[in-house]
Amino acid sequence: MTPDSGRSALLLQEATAPEASAVQAPAESDTLPRIRAPQPGYAFPDGRTWIYSVEWRIFPAGVATLRTDAAGHERRVTASVDSIGAAALLYRVHDRFESFFDPATFCSHHIAKRTEEGARRLETSIRFDSARRKAVLEEQNLRAGGSRFAEHDIPGCVTDVLSALYYLRTLPLEPGAVFMFPLNDGGRTVDVTARVEAREEVRTAAGTFSTVRVRPEAPEGAVRRRGQIWIWYSDDEQRIPVQMRARLFFGTLTFRLERIEKR
Repeated sequence: MTPDSGRSALLLQEATAPEASAVQAPAESDTLPRIRAPQPGYAFPDGRTWIYSVEWRIFPAGVATLRTDAAGHERRVTASVDSIGAAALLYRVHDRFESFFDPATFCSHHIAKRTEEGARRLETSIRFDSARRKAVLEEQNLRAGGSRFAEHDIPGCVTDVLSALYYLRTLPLEPGAVFMFPLNDGGRTVDVTARVEAREEVRTAAGTFSTVRVRPEAPEGAVRRRGQIWIWYSDDEQRIPVQMRARLFFGTLTFRLERIEKR
């Protein structure tokens, strides 16, 4: 090879290297902790209430619901969890949640919680002020009295613990994919990593579903406190969360779809 031909080869290699690395590198949108807007034409499951039976280990423990509806220019998610039977005698749970977010961007605006768990009685409001980049927490202790107020920094857009469940279903859930997005539950914002682990068949009282299993993880915060979590979404355009599981220190809680009620 002559010196001129060697220089030509080197120039050709430098010219084509960026294109080659772009093909081989992971997509930036799959690795950065940011929220991706839904694809045009994405349909929210408005007017449908997903009703779940809750098991603790192998014992019936409760009933849970999830629902989304249009609320002016926002989307509203409502959820409830109630203990039943012997589980309610051991540890009473009566929780109510309401989340509002922007359907075009999936940025959360506000989440309200009323939690009654054992001896605890709390009423919590978290507002997400994107202009000031603050999460504003206001909490009332309904049993012992007293209140708490705190502000924490957020990026321009975050999900909350309810809207994140719906956000995940907008993503291209193919086994092996990994997505990151910011979530705030009134404290510090955490980056959630969601790994699409596998396809599985799941049997529930509502039917048998082909699903994709997703495992969200975070180093701290609400996701971390709920132990190891898995969500099984139906492997179709509806992306129904047909099963959810949390492995906690006191045992495993499993939410299985019981039925779907339409408006």
